[in-house]
Amino acid sequence: MSNIPDSAATPGQQHVEQRRKLPSMATHYLRYSASNALVLVAGFISFPILTRLLDNTQFGILRYYETFMLIGIGIVKLGAPHAIVRLYPYDGDPARVTGFGTNMVLLPLLISGVLWLLCAFGLAVWSLVLGRDPGLILWCALLLTPMMAGIAIVQSVMRASERSDIVMTTRIAGRLAELGLVLAAVILVQQSALAVFGAKMLAAALLLAWLLHWLRRNVHFARDAVDFGALRKGLVYGLPLMAHEIAYGVLSNIDRVLLKGITGDFAQVGIYTIGWALAMQVTLFIDATLSEAFVPVANRAYETGGNLAVRELKERVLVPMTYAVVAIVALVFVTGHDAIVALSGPSKAASGPVFVVLGMAVAANSLFGISSFGLLLKNRTMVVLVITVLTMLLNIALNLVLIPRQGYMGAAWAGAISYTAMSAMQFACCPKGLVQWPSARTLALSLACGGVFVFVARGIDLFGLDGAWQRLFAAGGLLLVLYALPVFALDPGFRRSVLAFGSRG
Repeated sequence: MSNIPDSAATPGQQHVEQRRKLPSMATHYLRYSASNALVLVAGFISFPILTRLLDNTQFGILRYYETFMLIGIGIVKLGAPHAIVRLYPYDGDPARVTGFGTNMVLLPLLISGVLWLLCAFGLAVWSLVLGRDPGLILWCALLLTPMMAGIAIVQSVMRASERSDIVMTTRIAGRLAELGLVLAAVILVQQSALAVFGAKMLAAALLLAWLLHWLRRNVHFARDAVDFGALRKGLVYGLPLMAHEIAYGVLSNIDRVLLKGITGDFAQVGIYTIGWALAMQVTLFIDATLSEAFVPVANRAYETGGNLAVRELKERVLVPMTYAVVAIVALVFVTGHDAIVALSGPSKAASGPVFVVLGMAVAANSLFGISSFGLLLKNRTMVVLVITVLTMLLNIALNLVLIPRQGYMGAAWAGAISYTAMSAMQFACCPKGLVQWPSARTLALSLACGGVFVFVARGIDLFGLDGAWQRLFAAGGLLLVLYALPVFALDPGFRRSVLAFGSRG
Protein backbone atom coordinates (compact mmCIF):
# COMPACT_ATOMS: atom_id res chain seq x y z
CA MET A 1 0.00 0.00 0.00
CA SER A 2 1.03 3.56 -0.56
CA ASN A 3 1.95 6.12 2.08
CA ILE A 4 -1.24 7.82 0.93
CA PRO A 5 -4.09 5.99 2.68
CA ASP A 6 -6.25 3.60 0.74
CA SER A 7 -9.84 4.70 0.30
CA ALA A 8 -11.17 1.72 2.24
CA ALA A 9 -9.11 2.41 5.37
CA THR A 10 -10.52 3.97 8.50
CA PRO A 11 -8.86 7.12 9.88
CA GLY A 12 -7.03 5.07 12.49
CA GLN A 13 -5.86 2.60 9.90
CA GLN A 14 -4.78 5.48 7.70
CA HIS A 15 -2.61 6.89 10.47
CA VAL A 16 -0.98 3.51 11.04
CA GLU A 17 -0.38 3.23 7.30
CA GLN A 18 1.28 6.64 7.28
CA ARG A 19 3.62 5.49 10.06
CA ARG A 20 4.80 2.39 8.24
CA LYS A 21 8.57 1.94 8.17
CA LEU A 22 9.94 3.90 5.24
CA PRO A 23 12.56 2.31 2.97
CA SER A 24 16.17 3.34 3.42
CA MET A 25 18.13 5.41 0.95
CA ALA A 26 19.93 2.22 -0.13
CA THR A 27 16.62 0.48 -0.82
CA HIS A 28 15.37 3.41 -2.87
CA TYR A 29 18.61 3.50 -4.81
CA LEU A 30 18.49 -0.24 -5.45
CA ARG A 31 14.95 0.02 -6.80
CA TYR A 32 15.57 3.10 -8.91
CA SER A 33 18.84 1.70 -10.19
CA ALA A 34 17.10 -1.57 -11.13
CA SER A 35 14.37 0.28 -13.02
CA ASN A 36 16.81 2.64 -14.69
CA ALA A 37 19.07 -0.29 -15.56
CA LEU A 38 16.21 -1.94 -17.42
CA VAL A 39 15.25 1.39 -19.00
CA LEU A 40 18.89 1.75 -20.00
CA VAL A 41 18.87 -1.74 -21.51
CA ALA A 42 15.69 -0.86 -23.41
CA GLY A 43 17.41 2.29 -24.64
CA PHE A 44 20.43 0.35 -25.79
CA ILE A 45 18.08 -2.02 -27.64
CA SER A 46 16.04 0.70 -29.33
CA PHE A 47 18.93 3.12 -29.92
CA PRO A 48 20.91 0.99 -32.41
CA ILE A 49 17.76 -0.20 -34.17
CA LEU A 50 16.33 3.31 -34.58
CA THR A 51 19.64 4.82 -35.64
CA ARG A 52 20.11 2.07 -38.21
CA LEU A 53 16.55 2.04 -39.58
CA LEU A 54 15.97 5.81 -39.50
CA ASP A 55 18.31 7.85 -41.64
CA ASN A 56 19.90 10.99 -40.22
CA THR A 57 17.09 13.14 -41.60
CA GLN A 58 14.24 11.12 -40.02
CA PHE A 59 16.13 10.87 -36.73
CA GLY A 60 16.66 14.62 -36.85
CA ILE A 61 12.94 15.21 -37.48
CA LEU A 62 12.05 12.96 -34.54
CA ARG A 63 14.28 14.82 -32.09
CA TYR A 64 13.36 18.21 -33.55
CA TYR A 65 9.66 17.80 -32.78
CA GLU A 66 10.39 16.12 -29.45
CA THR A 67 12.02 19.40 -28.45
CA PHE A 68 8.73 21.30 -28.77
CA MET A 69 6.86 18.47 -27.03
CA LEU A 70 9.21 18.54 -24.03
CA ILE A 71 8.75 22.29 -23.67
CA GLY A 72 4.97 21.80 -23.86
CA ILE A 73 5.09 19.14 -21.15
CA GLY A 74 7.00 21.53 -18.90
CA ILE A 75 4.33 24.20 -19.39
CA VAL A 76 1.35 21.90 -18.87
CA LYS A 77 2.73 20.42 -15.62
CA LEU A 78 2.81 23.92 -14.03
CA GLY A 79 5.60 22.77 -11.73
CA ALA A 80 3.24 20.40 -9.89
CA PRO A 81 5.71 17.48 -9.59
CA HIS A 82 8.25 19.72 -7.84
CA ALA A 83 5.68 21.03 -5.37
CA ILE A 84 4.37 17.51 -4.71
CA VAL A 85 7.80 16.13 -3.81
CA ARG A 86 8.81 19.14 -1.68
CA LEU A 87 5.51 19.81 0.14
CA TYR A 88 4.38 16.25 0.81
CA PRO A 89 3.05 15.88 4.43
CA TYR A 90 5.72 13.61 5.87
CA ASP A 91 4.13 13.64 9.33
CA GLY A 92 1.30 11.44 7.99
CA ASP A 93 -1.57 13.45 9.49
CA PRO A 94 -4.76 12.19 7.74
CA ALA A 95 -6.28 15.68 7.38
CA ARG A 96 -3.07 17.04 5.86
CA VAL A 97 -2.84 14.06 3.51
CA THR A 98 -6.38 14.71 2.26
CA GLY A 99 -5.66 18.41 1.82
CA PHE A 100 -2.45 17.56 0.01
CA GLY A 101 -4.27 15.27 -2.42
CA THR A 102 -6.92 17.88 -3.09
CA ASN A 103 -4.79 21.01 -3.42
CA MET A 104 -1.41 19.74 -4.56
CA VAL A 105 -2.42 16.88 -6.85
CA LEU A 106 -5.99 16.87 -8.15
CA LEU A 107 -6.61 20.60 -8.56
CA PRO A 108 -3.27 21.11 -10.39
CA LEU A 109 -4.16 18.14 -12.64
CA LEU A 110 -7.46 19.83 -13.48
CA ILE A 111 -5.77 23.17 -14.17
CA SER A 112 -3.17 21.46 -16.36
CA GLY A 113 -5.89 19.77 -18.41
CA VAL A 114 -7.72 23.06 -18.98
CA LEU A 115 -4.45 24.77 -19.96
CA TRP A 116 -3.70 22.05 -22.53
CA LEU A 117 -7.20 22.31 -24.03
CA LEU A 118 -6.76 26.06 -24.45
CA CYS A 119 -3.41 25.53 -26.17
CA ALA A 120 -4.83 22.86 -28.49
CA PHE A 121 -7.81 25.07 -29.33
CA GLY A 122 -5.48 27.99 -30.05
CA LEU A 123 -3.37 25.89 -32.43
CA ALA A 124 -6.48 24.64 -34.22
CA VAL A 125 -7.82 28.20 -34.64
CA TRP A 126 -4.43 29.43 -35.84
CA SER A 127 -4.20 26.69 -38.48
CA LEU A 128 -7.75 27.36 -39.70
CA VAL A 129 -7.49 31.15 -39.83
CA LEU A 130 -4.11 31.23 -41.54
CA GLY A 131 -4.72 28.15 -43.63
CA ARG A 132 -1.47 26.57 -42.47
CA ASP A 133 -1.30 22.89 -41.65
CA PRO A 134 1.08 22.35 -38.68
CA GLY A 135 1.71 18.81 -39.87
CA LEU A 136 0.67 15.43 -38.52
CA ILE A 137 3.82 14.98 -36.45
CA LEU A 138 3.18 18.22 -34.57
CA TRP A 139 -0.38 17.13 -33.81
CA CYS A 140 0.95 13.82 -32.49
CA ALA A 141 3.40 15.69 -30.26
CA LEU A 142 0.53 17.88 -29.03
CA LEU A 143 -1.64 14.86 -28.15
CA LEU A 144 1.24 13.16 -26.39
CA THR A 145 1.97 16.22 -24.23
CA PRO A 146 -0.88 15.94 -21.65
CA MET A 147 -0.38 12.19 -21.34
CA MET A 148 3.29 12.60 -20.48
CA ALA A 149 2.49 15.46 -18.09
CA GLY A 150 -0.13 13.34 -16.31
CA ILE A 151 2.31 10.43 -15.99
CA ALA A 152 4.94 12.73 -14.46
CA ILE A 153 2.49 14.19 -11.92
CA VAL A 154 1.16 10.82 -10.74
CA GLN A 155 4.62 9.30 -10.48
CA SER A 156 5.77 12.31 -8.46
CA VAL A 157 3.08 11.44 -5.89
CA MET A 158 4.54 7.94 -5.71
CA ARG A 159 8.06 9.34 -5.34
CA ALA A 160 7.01 11.78 -2.60
CA SER A 161 5.32 8.99 -0.63
CA GLU A 162 8.53 6.98 -1.10
CA ARG A 163 6.84 4.19 -3.05
CA SER A 164 9.87 3.49 -5.16
CA ASP A 165 8.59 -0.06 -5.67
CA ILE A 166 5.55 1.18 -7.61
CA VAL A 167 7.57 3.79 -9.49
CA MET A 168 10.01 1.06 -10.47
CA THR A 169 7.27 -1.28 -11.70
CA THR A 170 5.37 1.33 -13.71
CA ARG A 171 8.52 2.78 -15.22
CA ILE A 172 9.75 -0.62 -16.39
CA ALA A 173 6.33 -1.64 -17.72
CA GLY A 174 5.86 1.65 -19.54
CA ARG A 175 9.33 1.63 -21.08
CA LEU A 176 9.06 -1.98 -22.24
CA ALA A 177 5.62 -1.31 -23.74
CA GLU A 178 7.00 1.73 -25.56
CA LEU A 179 10.02 -0.24 -26.75
CA GLY A 180 7.90 -3.05 -28.19
CA LEU A 181 5.41 -0.73 -29.86
CA VAL A 182 8.07 1.60 -31.31
CA LEU A 183 10.11 -1.28 -32.76
CA ALA A 184 6.97 -2.90 -34.17
CA ALA A 185 5.91 0.39 -35.78
CA VAL A 186 9.32 1.11 -37.31
CA ILE A 187 9.94 -2.45 -38.51
CA LEU A 188 6.43 -3.42 -39.63
CA VAL A 189 4.68 -0.15 -40.50
CA GLN A 190 7.01 2.62 -41.64
CA GLN A 191 10.58 3.70 -41.05
CA SER A 192 9.71 7.27 -40.12
CA ALA A 193 9.46 9.69 -37.22
CA LEU A 194 5.66 9.62 -37.57
CA ALA A 195 5.55 5.88 -36.84
CA VAL A 196 7.65 6.42 -33.71
CA PHE A 197 5.30 9.12 -32.44
CA GLY A 198 2.24 6.94 -33.04
CA ALA A 199 3.74 4.09 -31.03
CA LYS A 200 4.75 6.42 -28.21
CA MET A 201 1.19 7.74 -28.00
CA LEU A 202 -0.26 4.25 -27.62
CA ALA A 203 2.29 3.25 -24.95
CA ALA A 204 1.70 6.47 -22.99
CA ALA A 205 -2.08 6.00 -23.10
CA LEU A 206 -1.80 2.48 -21.65
CA LEU A 207 0.52 3.58 -18.82
CA LEU A 208 -1.55 6.66 -18.01
CA ALA A 209 -4.72 4.58 -17.75
CA TRP A 210 -3.19 2.40 -15.02
CA LEU A 211 -1.67 5.37 -13.18
CA LEU A 212 -5.03 7.16 -13.10
CA HIS A 213 -6.57 3.98 -11.68
CA TRP A 214 -3.94 4.02 -8.91
CA LEU A 215 -4.52 7.73 -8.32
CA ARG A 216 -8.27 7.20 -8.01
CA ARG A 217 -7.75 4.57 -5.32
CA ASN A 218 -5.10 6.42 -3.30
CA VAL A 219 -5.64 10.19 -3.70
CA HIS A 220 -9.03 11.64 -2.93
CA PHE A 221 -10.76 14.95 -3.51
CA ALA A 222 -12.65 16.57 -0.61
CA ARG A 223 -14.61 19.76 -1.18
CA ASP A 224 -14.19 20.84 2.43
CA ALA A 225 -10.43 20.39 2.06
CA VAL A 226 -10.16 22.86 -0.85
CA ASP A 227 -7.71 25.53 0.25
CA PHE A 228 -6.79 28.12 -2.35
CA GLY A 229 -4.03 29.33 -0.05
CA ALA A 230 -2.43 25.88 -0.16
CA LEU A 231 -2.95 25.76 -3.94
CA ARG A 232 -1.29 29.15 -4.23
CA LYS A 233 1.60 27.95 -2.05
CA GLY A 234 2.15 25.00 -4.37
CA LEU A 235 2.04 27.23 -7.44
CA VAL A 236 4.39 29.80 -5.88
CA TYR A 237 6.87 27.00 -5.24
CA GLY A 238 6.26 25.12 -8.49
CA LEU A 239 5.90 27.86 -11.12
CA PRO A 240 9.50 29.12 -10.87
CA LEU A 241 10.58 25.48 -11.20
CA MET A 242 8.25 25.14 -14.17
CA ALA A 243 10.04 28.08 -15.75
CA HIS A 244 13.32 26.44 -14.72
CA GLU A 245 12.22 23.18 -16.36
CA ILE A 246 11.25 24.99 -19.56
CA ALA A 247 14.51 26.92 -19.57
CA TYR A 248 16.39 23.68 -18.95
CA GLY A 249 14.44 22.06 -21.76
CA VAL A 250 15.44 24.91 -24.04
CA LEU A 251 19.03 24.58 -22.79
CA SER A 252 19.04 20.84 -23.55
CA ASN A 253 17.29 21.05 -26.91
CA ILE A 254 17.76 24.48 -28.47
CA ASP A 255 20.96 23.28 -30.10
CA ARG A 256 19.08 21.05 -32.55
CA VAL A 257 16.66 23.88 -33.39
CA LEU A 258 19.56 26.27 -34.02
CA LEU A 259 21.39 23.60 -36.02
CA LYS A 260 18.39 23.27 -38.30
CA GLY A 261 17.94 27.05 -38.51
CA ILE A 262 21.60 27.84 -39.22
CA THR A 263 22.55 24.90 -41.43
CA GLY A 264 19.11 24.12 -42.90
CA ASP A 265 20.09 20.43 -42.76
CA PHE A 266 18.12 17.84 -40.78
CA ALA A 267 21.02 15.41 -41.38
CA GLN A 268 23.31 17.53 -39.17
CA VAL A 269 20.58 17.56 -36.54
CA GLY A 270 20.49 13.77 -36.76
CA ILE A 271 24.28 13.40 -36.39
CA TYR A 272 24.25 15.64 -33.33
CA THR A 273 21.22 14.09 -31.64
CA ILE A 274 22.51 10.54 -32.06
CA GLY A 275 25.60 11.45 -30.02
CA TRP A 276 23.52 13.50 -27.58
CA ALA A 277 20.99 10.68 -27.08
CA LEU A 278 23.68 8.15 -26.22
CA ALA A 279 25.27 10.61 -23.77
CA MET A 280 21.92 10.92 -21.99
CA GLN A 281 21.54 7.12 -21.89
CA VAL A 282 24.98 6.67 -20.33
CA THR A 283 24.41 9.27 -17.60
CA LEU A 284 20.86 8.12 -16.86
CA PHE A 285 21.94 5.31 -14.59
CA ILE A 286 24.11 7.35 -12.24
CA ASP A 287 22.50 10.80 -12.41
CA ALA A 288 18.74 10.25 -12.73
CA THR A 289 18.73 7.21 -10.45
CA LEU A 290 20.56 8.96 -7.65
CA SER A 291 18.52 12.13 -8.01
CA GLU A 292 15.24 10.23 -7.70
CA ALA A 293 16.44 8.28 -4.69
CA PHE A 294 18.30 11.19 -3.08
CA VAL A 295 15.84 14.11 -3.24
CA PRO A 296 12.93 12.66 -1.19
CA VAL A 297 15.35 11.33 1.43
CA ALA A 298 17.22 14.66 1.52
CA ASN A 299 13.91 16.48 2.01
CA ARG A 300 13.05 14.18 4.91
CA ALA A 301 16.55 14.55 6.40
CA TYR A 302 16.34 18.34 6.22
CA GLU A 303 12.91 18.45 7.84
CA THR A 304 14.04 16.24 10.72
CA GLY A 305 17.74 17.01 11.15
CA GLY A 306 18.52 20.25 9.33
CA ASN A 307 21.73 21.07 7.45
CA LEU A 308 23.89 18.59 9.36
CA ALA A 309 21.68 15.62 8.45
CA VAL A 310 21.76 16.62 4.77
CA ARG A 311 25.55 16.94 4.75
CA GLU A 312 25.92 13.55 6.41
CA LEU A 313 23.63 12.05 3.75
CA LYS A 314 25.66 13.71 0.98
CA GLU A 315 28.90 12.45 2.50
CA ARG A 316 27.67 8.85 2.32
CA VAL A 317 26.26 9.22 -1.19
CA LEU A 318 29.26 10.97 -2.71
CA VAL A 319 31.65 8.09 -2.11
CA PRO A 320 30.11 5.59 -4.56
CA MET A 321 28.97 8.39 -6.85
CA THR A 322 32.50 9.80 -7.21
CA TYR A 323 33.89 6.40 -8.12
CA ALA A 324 31.08 5.81 -10.63
CA VAL A 325 31.35 9.24 -12.28
CA VAL A 326 35.12 9.06 -12.73
CA ALA A 327 34.76 5.56 -14.22
CA ILE A 328 32.12 6.78 -16.70
CA VAL A 329 34.18 9.82 -17.75
CA ALA A 330 37.30 7.70 -18.29
CA LEU A 331 35.43 5.00 -20.21
CA VAL A 332 33.65 7.50 -22.47
CA PHE A 333 36.96 9.26 -23.19
CA VAL A 334 38.60 5.98 -24.20
CA THR A 335 35.74 4.23 -26.06
CA GLY A 336 33.17 6.88 -27.02
CA HIS A 337 33.74 6.58 -30.77
CA ASP A 338 33.74 2.77 -30.58
CA ALA A 339 30.43 2.79 -28.68
CA ILE A 340 28.70 4.81 -31.42
CA VAL A 341 30.06 2.53 -34.17
CA ALA A 342 29.13 -0.62 -32.26
CA LEU A 343 25.58 0.49 -31.53
CA SER A 344 24.65 2.50 -34.62
CA GLY A 345 26.95 1.22 -37.35
CA PRO A 346 29.89 2.77 -39.23
CA SER A 347 27.55 5.12 -41.10
CA LYS A 348 26.88 6.98 -37.82
CA ALA A 349 30.56 7.29 -36.84
CA ALA A 350 30.40 11.09 -37.18
CA SER A 351 28.34 11.16 -33.97
CA GLY A 352 31.23 9.71 -31.95
CA PRO A 353 32.96 13.01 -31.05
CA VAL A 354 29.59 14.50 -30.03
CA PHE A 355 29.03 11.62 -27.62
CA VAL A 356 32.51 11.94 -26.13
CA VAL A 357 32.26 15.69 -25.47
CA LEU A 358 28.72 15.68 -24.05
CA GLY A 359 28.96 12.34 -22.26
CA MET A 360 32.04 13.40 -20.30
CA ALA A 361 30.62 16.85 -19.48
CA VAL A 362 27.20 15.70 -18.29
CA ALA A 363 28.63 12.82 -16.24
CA ALA A 364 31.21 15.01 -14.51
CA ASN A 365 28.74 17.77 -13.75
CA SER A 366 26.29 15.33 -12.13
CA LEU A 367 28.74 15.14 -9.22
CA PHE A 368 28.31 18.87 -8.58
CA GLY A 369 24.53 18.46 -8.52
CA ILE A 370 24.70 16.39 -5.33
CA SER A 371 27.56 18.35 -3.72
CA SER A 372 25.75 21.69 -4.10
CA PHE A 373 22.16 20.50 -3.62
CA GLY A 374 20.42 22.87 -1.23
CA LEU A 375 18.60 25.68 -3.01
CA LEU A 376 15.37 23.68 -3.22
CA LEU A 377 15.62 22.71 0.45
CA LYS A 378 15.57 26.43 1.26
CA ASN A 379 12.72 27.00 -1.24
CA ARG A 380 14.92 29.37 -3.28
CA THR A 381 13.27 28.44 -6.55
CA MET A 382 13.81 31.88 -8.09
CA VAL A 383 17.58 31.45 -7.73
CA VAL A 384 17.31 28.08 -9.49
CA LEU A 385 15.34 29.77 -12.26
CA VAL A 386 17.86 32.60 -12.67
CA ILE A 387 20.75 30.13 -12.91
CA THR A 388 18.96 28.09 -15.56
CA VAL A 389 17.95 31.14 -17.60
CA LEU A 390 21.51 32.49 -17.52
CA THR A 391 22.81 29.08 -18.62
CA MET A 392 20.22 28.94 -21.41
CA LEU A 393 21.24 32.38 -22.68
CA LEU A 394 24.91 31.40 -22.55
CA ASN A 395 24.13 28.22 -24.49
CA ILE A 396 22.22 30.11 -27.18
CA ALA A 397 25.04 32.65 -27.55
CA LEU A 398 27.68 29.92 -27.80
CA ASN A 399 25.62 28.02 -30.36
CA LEU A 400 25.21 31.13 -32.50
CA VAL A 401 28.98 31.62 -32.45
CA LEU A 402 30.18 28.01 -32.75
CA ILE A 403 27.65 26.33 -35.09
CA PRO A 404 28.56 28.51 -38.13
CA ARG A 405 32.22 27.65 -37.52
CA GLN A 406 32.11 23.99 -36.45
CA GLY A 407 28.64 22.72 -37.35
CA TYR A 408 27.29 20.00 -35.08
CA MET A 409 30.53 19.89 -33.05
CA GLY A 410 30.02 23.56 -32.26
CA ALA A 411 26.69 22.63 -30.69
CA ALA A 412 28.39 19.88 -28.68
CA TRP A 413 31.04 22.21 -27.27
CA ALA A 414 28.41 24.85 -26.52
CA GLY A 415 26.43 22.30 -24.51
CA ALA A 416 29.47 21.08 -22.58
CA ILE A 417 30.58 24.61 -21.66
CA SER A 418 27.05 25.62 -20.66
CA TYR A 419 26.49 22.61 -18.37
CA THR A 420 29.81 23.29 -16.66
CA ALA A 421 28.92 26.96 -16.16
CA MET A 422 25.57 25.96 -14.64
CA SER A 423 27.28 23.62 -12.16
CA ALA A 424 29.65 26.42 -11.14
CA MET A 425 26.75 28.83 -10.53
CA GLN A 426 24.83 26.21 -8.51
CA PHE A 427 27.88 25.65 -6.34
CA ALA A 428 28.41 29.40 -5.83
CA CYS A 429 24.77 29.92 -4.83
CA CYS A 430 24.40 26.87 -2.58
CA PRO A 431 23.15 27.99 0.87
CA LYS A 432 25.75 28.15 3.61
CA GLY A 433 26.15 24.92 5.51
CA LEU A 434 24.87 22.61 2.76
CA VAL A 435 27.89 22.25 0.45
CA GLN A 436 29.57 18.88 0.81
CA TRP A 437 32.51 17.78 -1.34
CA PRO A 438 33.68 14.20 -1.74
CA SER A 439 36.53 13.44 0.64
CA ALA A 440 40.06 14.19 -0.53
CA ARG A 441 40.89 10.47 -0.26
CA THR A 442 37.97 9.48 -2.48
CA LEU A 443 38.82 12.10 -5.11
CA ALA A 444 42.53 11.28 -5.12
CA LEU A 445 41.99 7.52 -5.36
CA SER A 446 39.37 7.75 -8.11
CA LEU A 447 41.39 10.20 -10.21
CA ALA A 448 44.61 8.23 -9.79
CA CYS A 449 43.02 4.92 -10.80
CA GLY A 450 41.09 6.60 -13.61
CA GLY A 451 44.27 8.23 -14.89
CA VAL A 452 46.11 4.88 -14.91
CA PHE A 453 43.26 3.29 -16.85
CA VAL A 454 43.23 6.06 -19.49
CA PHE A 455 47.03 6.08 -19.80
CA VAL A 456 47.26 2.32 -20.31
CA ALA A 457 44.19 1.99 -22.55
CA ARG A 458 45.25 4.81 -24.85
CA GLY A 459 48.91 3.79 -24.72
CA ILE A 460 48.28 0.25 -25.97
CA ASP A 461 45.35 1.38 -28.16
CA LEU A 462 43.22 -1.36 -26.56
CA PHE A 463 45.64 -4.05 -27.72
CA GLY A 464 45.40 -2.80 -31.32
CA LEU A 465 41.96 -4.38 -31.81
CA ASP A 466 39.97 -3.20 -34.83
CA GLY A 467 36.36 -4.29 -34.15
CA ALA A 468 34.25 -1.84 -32.15
CA TRP A 469 32.72 -4.51 -29.91
CA GLN A 470 36.13 -6.11 -29.32
CA ARG A 471 37.53 -2.75 -28.24
CA LEU A 472 34.59 -2.14 -25.89
CA PHE A 473 35.02 -5.52 -24.18
CA ALA A 474 38.78 -4.96 -23.90
CA ALA A 475 38.17 -1.55 -22.31
CA GLY A 476 35.70 -3.08 -19.88
CA GLY A 477 38.26 -5.66 -18.81
CA LEU A 478 40.94 -3.02 -18.31
CA LEU A 479 38.52 -0.86 -16.31
CA LEU A 480 37.84 -3.79 -14.00
CA VAL A 481 41.53 -4.58 -13.48
CA LEU A 482 42.98 -1.07 -13.38
CA TYR A 483 40.12 0.86 -11.74
CA ALA A 484 37.37 -1.14 -10.04
CA LEU A 485 39.53 -3.70 -8.23
CA PRO A 486 42.11 -1.16 -6.98
CA VAL A 487 39.35 1.13 -5.69
CA PHE A 488 37.68 -1.77 -3.91
CA ALA A 489 40.99 -2.90 -2.41
CA LEU A 490 42.35 0.50 -1.35
CA ASP A 491 39.19 2.05 0.16
CA PRO A 492 38.22 -0.04 3.21
CA GLY A 493 35.19 2.11 4.02
CA PHE A 494 33.80 1.73 0.53
CA ARG A 495 34.55 -1.99 0.61
CA ARG A 496 32.66 -2.44 3.88
CA SER A 497 29.70 -0.46 2.53
CA VAL A 498 29.52 -2.58 -0.62
CA LEU A 499 29.75 -5.83 1.32
CA ALA A 500 27.14 -4.69 3.85
CA PHE A 501 24.81 -3.56 1.06
CA GLY A 502 25.28 -6.90 -0.70
CA SER A 503 24.49 -8.85 2.46
CA ARG A 504 21.26 -6.84 2.99
CA GLY A 505 20.25 -7.49 -0.65
